[in-house]
Amino acid sequence: MRWLIWLARLFCLLLLSHSQHTSSSSFTSSSALLCSQDQSSALLRFKQSFSFSDAASLACDYSHPKMEAWKEGADCCSWDGVTCNRLTGDVIGLDLSCSWLHGTIPSNSTLFLLPQLQWLNLAFNDFNNSLILSGFGKFAKLRYLNLSYSKFDGQFPFELSHPSQLASLDLSGNKWVHPEKSVLKTIFQNLTKLTELHLDFVNMSSISVSSFINLSSSLTSLTLSNCGLQGKLPVNIFLLPNLRELRLDENSKLTGFFPMANWTIPLRFLNISMTAFSGELPKLTGNLKFLRHLGLSQCNFTGSIPASLGNLAQLTHLDLALNHFSGEIPTSLSNLKDLSCMFLHQNNLNGSLPESFGNLTKVTQIFLKSNKFTGQIPLSLSNLEDLSFVDLSYNNFGGEIPNFLSNLTKLTEVYLSYNQLTSQIGEFQPSNSLQILRLENNQIHGAIPKSLSNLVNLIELDISSNNLSGIVEFNTSTELKKLRDLDLSFNSLLLSIKSKFNCTFPALKYVNLVSCNITEFPNFLISSEKLEYLDLSNNRIYGRIPNWMFEIGENLSYLYLSHNFVTSIDLLPWKSLIHLDLRANLLQGKFPVLPSSMQIFLISDNNLTGGISSMICNVSSLRLLDISLNSLDGTVPQCLGNFSKFISVMDFRMNNFRGAIPDTFAKAIWLISLVLNGNQFEGILPKSLVNCTKLEILDFGNNEINDFFPYWLETLPELKVLILKSNRFHGPIGNHKTSRKIFSKLRILDLSHNEFIGVLPRNYFHNLNAMMSNDEGAIPKVLGRLKILRLLNLSHNSLTGHIPSSLANLLVLESLDLSSNRLIGVIPMQLTSLTFLAMLNLSQNQHTGPIPQGKQFATFENNSYNGNMGLCGFPLSIKCGTNELTPPTQPSIVQQD
Repeated sequence: MRWLIWLARLFCLLLLSHSQHTSSSSFTSSSALLCSQDQSSALLRFKQSFSFSDAASLACDYSHPKMEAWKEGADCCSWDGVTCNRLTGDVIGLDLSCSWLHGTIPSNSTLFLLPQLQWLNLAFNDFNNSLILSGFGKFAKLRYLNLSYSKFDGQFPFELSHPSQLASLDLSGNKWVHPEKSVLKTIFQNLTKLTELHLDFVNMSSISVSSFINLSSSLTSLTLSNCGLQGKLPVNIFLLPNLRELRLDENSKLTGFFPMANWTIPLRFLNISMTAFSGELPKLTGNLKFLRHLGLSQCNFTGSIPASLGNLAQLTHLDLALNHFSGEIPTSLSNLKDLSCMFLHQNNLNGSLPESFGNLTKVTQIFLKSNKFTGQIPLSLSNLEDLSFVDLSYNNFGGEIPNFLSNLTKLTEVYLSYNQLTSQIGEFQPSNSLQILRLENNQIHGAIPKSLSNLVNLIELDISSNNLSGIVEFNTSTELKKLRDLDLSFNSLLLSIKSKFNCTFPALKYVNLVSCNITEFPNFLISSEKLEYLDLSNNRIYGRIPNWMFEIGENLSYLYLSHNFVTSIDLLPWKSLIHLDLRANLLQGKFPVLPSSMQIFLISDNNLTGGISSMICNVSSLRLLDISLNSLDGTVPQCLGNFSKFISVMDFRMNNFRGAIPDTFAKAIWLISLVLNGNQFEGILPKSLVNCTKLEILDFGNNEINDFFPYWLETLPELKVLILKSNRFHGPIGNHKTSRKIFSKLRILDLSHNEFIGVLPRNYFHNLNAMMSNDEGAIPKVLGRLKILRLLNLSHNSLTGHIPSSLANLLVLESLDLSSNRLIGVIPMQLTSLTFLAMLNLSQNQHTGPIPQGKQFATFENNSYNGNMGLCGFPLSIKCGTNELTPPTQPSIVQQD
């Protein structure tokens, strides 16, 4: 009986289970889908217009193909990116931003069959230069439209003014979109409920800024960055009653002034950086009490910084950099207790920094570089516990290095270079934060502290051009395993390197140890496989290059060993080597085989013998070749002049080369200087030189060349120096038909010690225009490119303007004479980097300001500066006043014209 009861129960359970399954199936089949079939079908057909590619949404932090999972038969209200009205089932929101969409939206797109749409976001896709179609204006209930950064093209359709409920419009990032003035004006007039308008990077260069007079008073956010706006901005934009965000930055031709009163009350974010706004800042008080971000950098503002800025109690970001502000920083700025970033660099600010800056306890970044600040750096900066970045470089700060270097545990980057700091570098506490420390070009003395090894995260260290002495000791306790850039150059002659232990720096890429009194190749570089740049110039290194130097990695591109006592170099195995400087050593043996990557090769003033191998013809990227002042002989390879189309300088002077000069200069279109002086070349001059239209210097002096006067050189448009002295040139000079542009830029012509006959041609002297000019203008910056120049004499002319700072690039310059001209302004501080400069004459000019101090300038006497009544400082008896506004110095790496 029990088994019958058990069987009956089992049957009942099975029957109940079947009943429940049938009921569920019946409900599913009888219930309608929430999304209508028409709208579901429209979305699926819209999907078919595109392919999916992650490259279409690269600008997104997170992206995925939302439509890829859309399937027929499923409720479209459950699809990714789709929002429906819960009561009606109508699609009211579509967010397909960052969805990998690639393709074109056609004019009859089924997207426009969603009549109840209120939110549409297609941002950050690739619509392949689709037009912004009139269909976007058919959504009568649309409140939010975002088509930003999706590669749309063409004009704004007039229909965009139709959705009367539109509150947010974002078309930014579509740089090929260009609205018409009339359409834009209508949009502004009709969209009265618009609260957000974003048109960043849209091409609005043809739009009059007067169009913005009609903006909706409902606007809370207006962003027009980098739009090409031009003209004077209507002041009413700053008076919109509800505006919270205004971005007008990166419109370089946009002008305007700030209103003096009645500013927008709720404004929180204001950025007009990199525009042409000018004038003085008004008293930004009262109505701007909610302002948190103020960006005014790279404009034309003048005058002093108003003390009323200190009343903007909620300000967190202040950027006034690269303007023309002057005077002292108002102490009221220390009232900005919420300030996190302060950018005041590259102005004309002066005076001392307020000690009250220590009250800015939330500040994380301070940029004050390239001003005229004096005095000591406030000790109170050590109170800024959240400070991570500080740049006070290119000022006139003196005194001690502040102790915040060791006290502030969140500090990651410190720039105090190009000041007048005089103290020693203090000891460092164990720290995991400091990554960049720049103290170069100060007057810091004493030893480098051993506790530097505590900075385990240090990436860049530059303490060059100071008065440091003692021993830099790298040993097993040194933990600078992340160090990438190291510059200890130009310090006391007592500075040397000890590395007795197997200490390695695996991350090193850049090492500069110029003038550090090093006597051997620093073997702490043994494991530096990533090394790209190494400069050991002007030391006392003796002997051959050690074998381990050939194994420091394939990345070495720049190697400078000039002015040492290196005796031999057997091979150049570095396959990526671009620049190699071996000048002024004791190198003997044959000319080395150069790697094909070489661009600049300098090996002058050595004892090389033998000839030049024809393998140099394979170095097709060579730009500068200086092999002068050696004992090389034989004939030069026949490829001379056409082995590299990039060659600009060839200096073969003072060797023993013989034979004819190859006539192969047809392709040397970038050749500027060809110097063959002091050899035994013979034969005639190669006429293919007429193809070298950029030639400025030709020096064939002191050879055995037997030729007529090369009148055909007169057509070279840039030729400034022609030296033919001490050869066997013969015949008349002017026995030919001449053009009107005979040597039009020639300044130096030396024909002495030859066999010319007849009279000197009058027509030559009529056309030597460059020698006739009495008003020679300014010294060209391009002189800074002549990197192997040793003597520069421009004295007794009528030169005007300033001494170009680009002359600091002439690193081997030994003599500089600019006397008896009309030069004005400050003597560039960068000239102190010319460590081989033995003679300087700047007398009888109109220079003003302080004489640069340090290095070679400490060796020049009063007569170097006679007749410059506005100069002061050593060696003159005229002291520079403590209140004198010394112009800011500039970086030592100078841009060339």
